[in-house]
Amino acid sequence: MQKYRVGILGATGAVGQQFIRLLDGHPWFEITALAASERSAGKPYHEAARWVLSTPIPERVARQTVALARPDLDCDFVFSGLDAGVAGEVEGAFARAGYPVISNARNYRLDPSVPLLIPEVNPDHTALVAGQDWGGSGGFIVTNPNCSTVGLVMALKPLYDHFGVEQVQVTTMQALSGAGYPGVASLDALGNVTPYIGEEKMRVEPTKLLGTLRDGQIEPSSVTISAQCNRVPVLDGHLLCISVRLGRKADPEAVADVLRAAASPLDGLNLPTAPARWLHYHDAPDAPQTRRHVDLGDGMTVSVGRVRACEVLDVKFVALVHNTVRGAAGGAILNAELLVKQGLLRPRAVTA
Repeated sequence: MQKYRVGILGATGAVGQQFIRLLDGHPWFEITALAASERSAGKPYHEAARWVLSTPIPERVARQTVALARPDLDCDFVFSGLDAGVAGEVEGAFARAGYPVISNARNYRLDPSVPLLIPEVNPDHTALVAGQDWGGSGGFIVTNPNCSTVGLVMALKPLYDHFGVEQVQVTTMQALSGAGYPGVASLDALGNVTPYIGEEKMRVEPTKLLGTLRDGQIEPSSVTISAQCNRVPVLDGHLLCISVRLGRKADPEAVADVLRAAASPLDGLNLPTAPARWLHYHDAPDAPQTRRHVDLGDGMTVSVGRVRACEVLDVKFVALVHNTVRGAAGGAILNAELLVKQGLLRPRAVTA
């Protein structure tokens, strides 16, 4: 197939760098535009970006000139790794100019007309795109959730479908990379846990993701979620301790069996970024562990394990998600691949 031309907004930041790494050699997508702030515009990418990943900058990207993040880029659609402080205005401008925007920012996640998407969880929600009105330009916005929300909802989805889920208590231990670069000050990070990360998104976003599409709108799920979010001195990987009250009672063995057997609705679509296993159940009593398991499925697999009876609710277990891959850039790339398969992303004519 002819490759789609891809632009990256916020290309010099931590999420933008993950987009570049993950798109290097992608069979469907080719980076043709890199965009950032005035501070970076006009420079070759290797001079504009402080590269923080362990792999080198792809050679072709390193030589590309960074442009301003405005809607005159030579591309079919854009991935956005912009900071929320500017993402709303910039992403809206691109959508009005006819660009599909696949966003990692939070600004449009709860907009009723914008899909909040995890392809294995709610692929039908992309139908919301038809109801977006950006001035008849053909542009639209699709978002992926907060990185911790991704791990929580992917772990809950099989249980939600099989037993029903009524209440959730979740405590997160979130990696430092989730704060971007330069992120958390060393005196706050080393040998310390900071119990202060915004928790509202973990309470609200899952109700949209697990909601039902009906008559062009999402009816939110009625699941009640209590979340406590902590920053811990780990580089990559958000670990979640989850307790659940089920709609239909089940013992831990039955819950573990459902998690082990969870099939992906993406099977057979041959999406390049989709992992062979979207959920991996660990039988070892001390798994999943952040350092050992965060890169399963090239960072796109969510790990679950330690299913036990809960003394307060029904069952409790542990989940692990790679926050900058599945929870950010990789999740957005998978969203774009699904949109291609659904016929919602098409080559776009760009005028000079």
